[in-house]
Amino acid sequence: MTVSVVLASLIPILWETGVGADVMKPIAAPIVGGMITSTIHVLILVPVFLALMKERALKRGKLKFEQEVESNQEGEQK
Repeated sequence: MTVSVVLASLIPILWETGVGADVMKPIAAPIVGGMITSTIHVLILVPVFLALMKERALKRGKLKFEQEVESNQEGEQK
C-alpha cells in the first residue's frame, strides 16, 4: 500500500510540464524506478531465493521434513 501511494503521488510530477518540472522530473524518476524494482525484489525474488535455499538444505539433509519433526515432538510428549 505504501508503494502504491508513493507512486500515485509521483506520477503527476513526472507528467508535469509547468514551472519547476525540469527540476522535479530528475528527482522523481529514480524514486519511481526504485520503488518498482524494490517491490519486485521483495515480492518475487526473495521468496524464490528462500524456497531454493530450503530445497537445497532438504536435499543435503540439514533440514527435516515437517512430518518427521511433528512425529518426534509427539514421541517426546508421551
